[in-house]
Parts: sequence; structure tokens; C-alpha cells
Amino acid sequence: MEGKTVVVTGANQGIGKASALALARRGARVILVARNHAKGQAALDEIRAASPAQQGDLVVADLASSADVRRAAAEIRARTGRLDVLLNNAGVYVPERHTTVDGVEETFAVNHLAPFLLTHELLDLLKASAPSRVVTVSSEAHRGARMQWDDVQFASHRYRGFKVYGQSKLANVLFTYELARRLQGTGVTANALHPGVIASGFGQTYPGALAVVTRLAKPFLLSSEQGARTSVYLASSPEVEGMTGQYFSKSRPVRSSAVSYDEAAQRKLWALSVELVRAHAHAA
Repeated sequence: MEGKTVVVTGANQGIGKASALALARRGARVILVARNHAKGQAALDEIRAASPAQQGDLVVADLASSADVRRAAAEIRARTGRLDVLLNNAGVYVPERHTTVDGVEETFAVNHLAPFLLTHELLDLLKASAPSRVVTVSSEAHRGARMQWDDVQFASHRYRGFKVYGQSKLANVLFTYELARRLQGTGVTANALHPGVIASGFGQTYPGALAVVTRLAKPFLLSSEQGARTSVYLASSPEVEGMTGQYFSKSRPVRSSAVSYDEAAQRKLWALSVELVRAHAHAA
């Protein structure tokens, strides 16, 4: 990864920080995107201490805000002339329905619309730096999920945290497959992954059953470093050079859910996402 630049979202804790640290140790210049300045700076300081030759950068942004996503992308473009890897890692589990400053349901906004928009905003830079990679962290929670097309934001349907989270993780896979198809011939690849069940800060943003369960289960879960392995593999390994439109688990390509291969659903989600972020001018 010497001489390469990597952007990692949600990089202030958990597998995001572990991924950034591992990539910096491999020689990459890492740009961290974090919501909390203090935690982001602490993560950056840790990376600089572990890899003094890689100074890294910090971009503070709330990915629940489309304006902040666009501002973060503008900051990234201003700070680097190349981008070899975009690691869409940030994610959230919300047990009760919340809306963002844009009026969008929070889980869908952060887990899907944010990586969708950030990828679009950085696409020219990725293309100019090709061969380059877009890596999106999904989850096995996508299996069994369906897109609630008549109400993707669960405004009228009963809101259940796990169901909504599963839908957002399915959206990650649908987005990845459609993105890979649209990027054919550009030298930019797009893949998604399941990191494993991780002992990190995930699920702790809001109080509730998941927060309690994850605290109790923590001794039995994978470490953040273990959970970062597939992300780091997809971001750095020469073995996946040119491989695109795949879903990985334990650093191996595996079949995702049957519904994730529905090309009509992939196109429908793309069109809906463009509408929601008002990103018509940035669509690939």
C-alpha cells in the first residue's frame, strides 16, 4: 500500500479504526472520516504513533447529513490528488425510529445513503486513480431481509430495529452490485463484505436490548482487529485486483442472499437513492 491513499469512514472506533491502523502499517496514507472530533483525533494520534511515516488526515463529518457528506467529500478532494480505496465502513443500529436533519430515517440515511452519496462525490477521483477500489461493509443481517419498497423509511410500517438494519445491509449489497456494473471498464472495482460479529462500539449509540446483549456477549465476539481482516484484505490484497461485484466473508467470495441479485431491485434502489440525496448531477 506504499504511496496509496485510503479513505475510511467510521474510523474513530471498532473495525473502522482497526482497518485504518492496519492499512497505515502497510504504508497507506489514511484519511479518517469520523463524526466525533475528539475520538477521531485520538484514533489519528494512535495511527501516527504506530506508523510515524504515515501522517494521515482527519475529516470530521456527520454522515447522517447529506450536506456534511458533500462537505467531507470536498475536504477529501482538497487534501489529496488521488484516492486508491474508499472503505465505506460507518454504520449504525437504531432501535427506535429517528430522522436525520434531512428528514430521512436514520438507519437508511447512515448505512446506505451516506456511502451512496460519498461514493458518487468521490467517483471522479477514484476513476482518475484507477485501478482503485470501493469497499462497503455490509452484514449477514442482509439475509432474510427485503426492501420495503412502499415505505423504505418505515414511516407507516411498524419500526423494528433489526428489520430496518437488515434492510439497510441488503441495500449495501444491492448498491455494490449496481455500482460494479456501472463501473465496468473504468478500473474501479466495488465489493461488499460481512466483517463477522464484532466486540466494538457498534449498537451502543442508543440504549436498548442490543446494547445490553452486545455488552454481555462481548467476551465471545471477534475483536475489532479480527473483524477488520476482510476489509483490509479487500482494500489491499493483490489477489482481488480487478475482482468486482462480489460479496465476501472471511476474506473469501461467497453467495449473498438470492434477492440481492435482482437487477431490477438494484436499479430501483439506485434511482430511489439518487432522488433522496438529490444527487442527479453526480450520478455515474
